[in-house]
Amino acid sequence: TVCVPELEIGVRQFGWSGETAAGFLKRMESDCLRFKPTLATLCYGMNDHRYRTYTQENGNWYLNNYSQVVERLKAAGSKVILGSPGCVGKVPGWTNSDAYTLTQLNQNLATLRNIDVMLAKKMDLPFADVFWNMLKASHLAGKKYGTDYAVPGKDGVHPEWSGQLVMAYTFLKSMGLDGNIGTIHLNLKKEQAKASRGHKVLGYSDGTISIRSTRYPFCATGPMDKDNSIRSGMTLVPFNKELNRFRLSVRGGSSKEYAITWGGQTKSYKSDELKNGINLANDFVENPFLDAFRKVDSAVLRKQQYETRQIKQLFHGQEFQYEPGVVVELTEKVREKFVKSIEESFIPVTHEITVTPLN
Repeated sequence: TVCVPELEIGVRQFGWSGETAAGFLKRMESDCLRFKPTLATLCYGMNDHRYRTYTQENGNWYLNNYSQVVERLKAAGSKVILGSPGCVGKVPGWTNSDAYTLTQLNQNLATLRNIDVMLAKKMDLPFADVFWNMLKASHLAGKKYGTDYAVPGKDGVHPEWSGQLVMAYTFLKSMGLDGNIGTIHLNLKKEQAKASRGHKVLGYSDGTISIRSTRYPFCATGPMDKDNSIRSGMTLVPFNKELNRFRLSVRGGSSKEYAITWGGQTKSYKSDELKNGINLANDFVENPFLDAFRKVDSAVLRKQQYETRQIKQLFHGQEFQYEPGVVVELTEKVREKFVKSIEESFIPVTHEITVTPLN
């Protein structure tokens, strides 16, 4: 919505807790296909692996149902990104913990992941390797932050925000996004500043650039060492480097080092670093986009909460059984208000960057 607004993407979420690919297959015509999706991201396998050791029978069942889901979406005109299940961090408490080991559960999930690789190749689909990225992130987090840090979640299955960030990174990469939010170029010698698409230089004076931006970097605050922090998740995968680059390039100066002030924060950089370009989105947590980003984020959350109620309750209630068309029409009118709220929340941000020589 805010990082690549030129794509004009509208999003709906159809997730259902505890669901398998077979479960979605049964309800996808009514709940999903009626909205004519043009791109679908799928992430099944966790519940499909049944929290036990792998069996060929279950693998065939999973492949059959997941294949049908893909075929139905493609037949309806939708592109599909096929996602694998994630990994588990411990044997979840709702299973018989003495029956299976953590290794056995992850071996099962890895096998389903391999089935997904085969399916994606066979059907010529982009593949989102959630399992492998989460497993690698879990090992890295253990080294960086300790064994209590749980990428797959405290219960071993439902990820905290760091794990959600890893999943988001995986799917966004599979979409082929280039990650270029924008670049601000400043030539100190010529006293000239320019900006890439989505950003307009309003003026430059005494080392300060004034900019009006209609594209936001992805903003996330929070501690770096906690598994419930999106910002922490950014340290486990190259999210900012590959998907969230809002760069500042400074050339033509005579100083060896400069202070960059942006949004109340000041950081120092060598002239060579600035010449090559620094990533403001990575280096400045408290930045001028933060409040605006939060407003859009809150509006998106309200829409998603309504979509959950729309699908899980209203589309599966008694009223829908008698008058499905009426329920769809009414709930779509309500949903449109949430969509409008997102659009109204997404406003241009005017901000300043100050470059000060240090020596």
